[in-house]
Amino acid sequence: MNADISSSRSTRDWQAADAAHFLHPFTDFQSLARKGARIITRGENVYLWDSDGHRIFDAMSGLWCVNVGYGQQALIDAAARQMQQLPFYNAFFQTATPPAIQLAELLAEVTPPQFQHVFFSGSGSEGNDTVVRMVRRYWDLLGQPERQVIVSRKNAYHGSTMAGASLGGMAAMHAQGGLPIPGIVHIEQPHWYQVGREMTPEAFGVHAAGWLEEKLLELGPEKVAAFIGEPVQGAGGVIVPPDSYWPEIQRICDKYGVLLVSDEVICGFGRTGHWFGCERFGSRPDLMTFAKGVTSGYVPLGGVMVGERIAKVLIEQGGEFEHGYTYSGHPVACVVGVENIRLIQQLKLVERVRDETGPRLAKLYASLRDHPLVGHAETCGLMGAIQLVKDKSDGTLFPSELEVGMVCRGHCFGNGLIMRAVGDRMIVAPPLVTTAEQIDELGRLIAMCLDKTWADVKANGWV
Repeated sequence: MNADISSSRSTRDWQAADAAHFLHPFTDFQSLARKGARIITRGENVYLWDSDGHRIFDAMSGLWCVNVGYGQQALIDAAARQMQQLPFYNAFFQTATPPAIQLAELLAEVTPPQFQHVFFSGSGSEGNDTVVRMVRRYWDLLGQPERQVIVSRKNAYHGSTMAGASLGGMAAMHAQGGLPIPGIVHIEQPHWYQVGREMTPEAFGVHAAGWLEEKLLELGPEKVAAFIGEPVQGAGGVIVPPDSYWPEIQRICDKYGVLLVSDEVICGFGRTGHWFGCERFGSRPDLMTFAKGVTSGYVPLGGVMVGERIAKVLIEQGGEFEHGYTYSGHPVACVVGVENIRLIQQLKLVERVRDETGPRLAKLYASLRDHPLVGHAETCGLMGAIQLVKDKSDGTLFPSELEVGMVCRGHCFGNGLIMRAVGDRMIVAPPLVTTAEQIDELGRLIAMCLDKTWADVKANGWV
């Protein structure tokens, strides 16, 4: 049926209809209407096909989410069966459905041991809105309503709802809509290459974590509810913190009694070579936001894993938690989540990333550091970043107006590769089903696109 729909119009017709009616996220609408959207019609394994029949290596897993790759029949069949039996019922009115209960049980099994309860949402953005409501409710029940402030980081991404965008540290998002909302503050990100190269990574990690303690003392720890962070900052450019960073963050949170929230929307479900990024970096969060990889993007689903420290208070103190969503625990989404987690377990994808494909990607990125355009390249599991620079000797960046990253991205799409540009930082997060041979294929494509970009840079006189 999908093939019939996608072939019913020409690419130009699809683009015209798209420009006439579809407002895309994070898009300059006028610019896209002039250019015309890329129309994706089919996916299989790690590849996509557009409406002109071009095959593309999807090295971004859709949007950090299609972990098990495209076309997994077990997930498709599970959704179809559930739609026939019970396509929807809500979790209001003291009601539950078996898929929501089953997924809650399975999440308690695969997450760190402090998590035995889950609050479902429809997305990671909604999950982080839930975090704001829940941590403030928690402190209110404990008789400390003055603990309202949540500390986050610059260049972090926690969604695009009002609370999620406020938690995030993206200046461009804050400039639109009067953000952040009150009670949310930010500290500097642990970006060693950008701000810490005069120190060893280990020393910088401890130093960067110290910015949290400075902020707590500035605000008054008794006013701070929580600190939130992504184990690896994804949309910010795959910023991998030094190994010393998160243990020190944990120590500071413990010292001042501040709740720790790990946003695992990107890092969760195997991306780092561990089930969750907090396990890779050695933190013990009280709350953990998830989405994307829980269903591999096949159906929208998100939520918050609630640690027993918080769940105990919410349950035993009594009173209604005045928060929720129509689609909390959606039965179709939850049954797909169950099948997706089972598939990750059956295929041993977490172990594959940890032992095989993650190290192979790391080796590939180490080899790319010799390229004349590359100032730094780093990976964590199956995610990686390449920093394009004007001068390798001192790490001087290109002027932002040159948009060298976008030049590189253009060569990627033009040569069958999806690699995202965050400024002049090129990032990938391929599906967890990617094989060792496909990692090598990815390496050849990246090298070719870097060469083409370097040729443009030289031809334009930018170096």
